[in-house]
Amino acid sequence: MTNQVTQQSQSQLRASEITDWLLQQGLDSLSQHELLEGYCLKLLGFGMPLMRLHVAQQAVHPLYGGIGFDWYRDAGASQQRYDHEPAPQRWMQSPHYFMLDTQTFEFRKNLTNLEEDCPFPLLVELKEGGGTDYLAVALLFEKWDIQEQHVDPLAPPEGALLSWTSDAANGFSEDDIVTIKQSLPALGLALKSAASQQVAKDLLGVYLGEDAGNRVLSGEIERGSLQQMNAVICYFDLTGFTSLSEETPGPALIEMLNDYFGVVVSLIESNGGNVLKFMGDGVLAIFGQDDLQVATQSALKSATEIRNRVRKNNIARKAEGLPFTDFTLALHLGEVFYGNIGSETRLDFTVIGPAVNLTARISGMHKSVGRRIIVSDAVVQASKSNDHDLVSLGRYMLRGVSKPLELFTIYDVENSKL
Repeated sequence: MTNQVTQQSQSQLRASEITDWLLQQGLDSLSQHELLEGYCLKLLGFGMPLMRLHVAQQAVHPLYGGIGFDWYRDAGASQQRYDHEPAPQRWMQSPHYFMLDTQTFEFRKNLTNLEEDCPFPLLVELKEGGGTDYLAVALLFEKWDIQEQHVDPLAPPEGALLSWTSDAANGFSEDDIVTIKQSLPALGLALKSAASQQVAKDLLGVYLGEDAGNRVLSGEIERGSLQQMNAVICYFDLTGFTSLSEETPGPALIEMLNDYFGVVVSLIESNGGNVLKFMGDGVLAIFGQDDLQVATQSALKSATEIRNRVRKNNIARKAEGLPFTDFTLALHLGEVFYGNIGSETRLDFTVIGPAVNLTARISGMHKSVGRRIIVSDAVVQASKSNDHDLVSLGRYMLRGVSKPLELFTIYDVENSKL
C-alpha cells in the first residue's frame, strides 16, 4: 500500500512539474513547435520511454486547414500543413478519425499484438518502426455535450488531436499514463494559446500584409497612429476589366482576378514590397526599405518581372481559352504617412499623403503616354541603376502639381505600348 501511494505521489509530482512548466511556456508565448519540442524533452527527462509524439490542430488560413507536429526521439521535430481538400484516405483510416467518428476521446493500443487485419495503417507502421504502445487523445477546446452533439470528423470543433508512442518492451507504465493525463489540461491551454497567437498573425498577415499585420499585432492599433516615411508607391491596375466583367461569368472572373493578383502579389512581396490593399481590379503597394536606392531598385525589378510574367500568363490563358487582359503600373517616390486611418470601429492600415495622390494621377496618364509602365523622375533619380533601360516619355503638367514632371517607362524590346 505504501509503495502504491509513493508511486502515485511520484506521478503526481511529475505531472505537477510539467503542468507548471507548460503554463509558464504559455505565458511566455512560445510557438507550437517550441512548446511541443520542449514538452517531449521534459517527458524524456523524467525517464518516460517516448518514441514519438504527434499533434494535429486546425488552422484558420486560406491555404491550409490544419497543421501537424511530429516528434521522434531519434529524428527530432517536423511540421506539416494540411491543405484544404477532400479528406485523404490515410486520415479516414487513422485512429484519430475513428475516435471522432465514434465519439471516443481516448484510445490505447498494444502494438506488440496487433491483429493481422488492423484497420489502422499508421499503427502497423509504428509497430514496424519499433513501437510497442500507442495512446491517443482528442482534446476539445470548447464545451461539447457528447450526448446531444455529434462530432463531425471532417469538420471537428476547435481542439487538438494528440498521440504518444512508446518503444519500451512493456510500453508506457501506469505511472507514465497518469503523468500524461494529469498534465493534459495544461498542455491543451498552452496549445490553445499558441494556436490563437498564430491564427492572429496569419489572419493579419493575409488581410493586411505581413508588415502591417506585424505592426498591428505589436500594438500599433490606435486610430491616427501614423509613421512618416519615404517610400515608393505602386499602383497596379488591370485594363479592360469593366468590359470583361460584363462578358465573363462571375466564377471565371474571380478566377482570373485571383490568377493575376497571385502573380503580382508574389512578385512584389518577393522583392521586399508590401501589398496594402486590393481596390477592385487594382493593387496598392509600397516599397518602404530604409535605403531609398534599394527601395526604388526593388520596385523597378518588380515592375519588370510583373510585365514579363503577365505576358507569359496571357499566352497560357489564351491557349486554354480563358479570359485574359493586360495591366498598367505606376511608380512614384515620396513622403507618405503609414498607419491607422478610419473610424473608431473600422480602421484601415494604409498610406496617405500628397505622394500617394500624385501616384494616382501618374497612373491616370497611361492612355496619354501610351505605355503600360510609368515611372516618375523621383524613382529614376533615387535608383541610380543601370539594370533597367529607363526611357523618358517627356515632361507633363499634372493636376495639382505646380511644376512639370518628367515621366519614364521601362523599355521593352517586345513592345510595352498599351
